[in-house]
Amino acid sequence: MAAHEAGHAVQHAQGYFQNKIRAALVPVTRLGSNLAMPLILIGLILPVQYDFVVNIGIGLYSLCVLFQLVTLPVEFNASARALQALDATGILYPEELEGAKKVLRAAAMTYVAATFTALMSLLRLLLIFGNRRNDH
Repeated sequence: MAAHEAGHAVQHAQGYFQNKIRAALVPVTRLGSNLAMPLILIGLILPVQYDFVVNIGIGLYSLCVLFQLVTLPVEFNASARALQALDATGILYPEELEGAKKVLRAAAMTYVAATFTALMSLLRLLLIFGNRRNDH
């Protein structure tokens, strides 16, 4: 895992483009993650003429989903860099390197699961909102 974090340091030092995009999204994502659900809930309580409040909330949540999507290649790249460095330096025995691959793959899958969950939550919100619009 330390090699993975070192991979992020190398990304930063080399100006890895996807990392720059991810960093630029952090402030917007922070705002979106704090405001999205309260706005959606408030918008669902308000009369239908205030549906724009729900739309704003869903838009902010969409930015969080975008952040998750942008994070995936950054994390996969950091792990690839880590494995390449571990292999090139020979500091691990071959069976240890295989173990490191499994750990890094499992760690990457947590990001895939989080992204999938965020996408499904966005779809759920869109379906709920769509049903509300059709009801009125």
